This record gives sequence, C-alpha cells and structure tokens, in this order.
Amino acid sequence: MLTVHHLGKSQSERIVWLCEELGIPYELKCYARDPVTMLAPAEYKALHPIGAAPVITDGDLVLAESGAIVDYIMARYGNGRLVLGPDDPDFAQFLYWFHFANGTLQAGMGRLMILNRLKLAEDNPMLRSIRARVDRAFDLVEARLRDADYLAGGTFTTADIMTVFSLTTMRYFQPYDLSRCPNVVKYLGRIGARLAYRRAMEKGDPGMALLLS
Repeated sequence: MLTVHHLGKSQSERIVWLCEELGIPYELKCYARDPVTMLAPAEYKALHPIGAAPVITDGDLVLAESGAIVDYIMARYGNGRLVLGPDDPDFAQFLYWFHFANGTLQAGMGRLMILNRLKLAEDNPMLRSIRARVDRAFDLVEARLRDADYLAGGTFTTADIMTVFSLTTMRYFQPYDLSRCPNVVKYLGRIGARLAYRRAMEKGDPGMALLLS
C-alpha cells in the first residue's frame, strides 16, 4: 500500500493532492509540527535520513523529495494522466514549470525566509538581492498565467501540483503580497475550485485557511 507521510503545512501536501487527483488508493499518515520549533517531530525525521517532508513508503520503498515522489507515483500509478508527452506542443513548458517550482521559486522563498529571520538591515545587499530574485520569480509566474490557464498551457498537470504550495502554504512561513499578481490570484481561484485540491487540503491540514489570494 502506498503511504503518504504528511507533515502539516509542508510540501508533502503536493503528494496528498496528487493522490486525490489520480483517485488512487493510499494511506495518509499525518504528523504535527513541534509547537515551539515548528520543525518535524522525531518520528517523522526517523522516516528518511534527510529528515524532511515529503516522504512516502510503498512496500519496502522509502522515498523523499517531492519531485522524485511525483515522478514515481506518475510512473507507477498515473497511467499517462496529468503529464504531457514529448509530442505535445507544450511539453517543454510542462518540463520547465515542473522544475521551476523547486529549482527557482521555492528555493528563493526558502532563502528569503532564512534571511528575514536573521533580522538584517533593510539595505543589506544579500537581502535585497534575494528579495529581487523572488520578485522576478513571481513576475514570471504572473506573466505565464496572463497567457495560459495553467502553467503547462491549457491543461492542468503535475507542474501545477508542484508549484501551488509555494504560492499558498509557503506564505505562512514567508509572506508575500499577491496583490501585485492578479493573474496568479485568478489562477489560485481555479485551483481552489478543484474538488481534489479541497479534499487533499482538508485531509492533510483540516481547518487551515487556504491562502488562495
């Protein structure tokens, strides 16, 4: 049985959402963050040597890294859904946005979160550089969603599943004002209307306000 080990308010929400979109059988095990440190509890860290979310188990397999997990689930259980093949005209866009999620957007927000916790001066060159980089990343998403309903084009794909966490739940850790990104807000409205997304978020983080605007 595929088991999704979900840490509250974490990137593992992507995996719960993916399973709900595919409608595949899976077991969901939820773990709460330490109320003081906001880090994963010891039992979660013990699942995998990296000690971070997400983690799945599938029989004897233990796998971490959300991108790898999404690829694994799609290869084993996806039956060609939610991905674009090399013959699709939007294939390159699909690949780009799938990897943009963790390669650029989430990485930049994570760095900014750490720098903000250091309470640096507003004119600190490193802080200003990372803020500008995050703004450019959001600007790129905004421009893409001006021209397309979803990141790969007209079709909802795993590129969207990979990216939405950074646009929503990550803002609990690193706030970002989406008023400068009206196309992103409209896009998140489309995401929020997806029943699988709503089911996943209620199962994984019941009662958490969804930052869809």
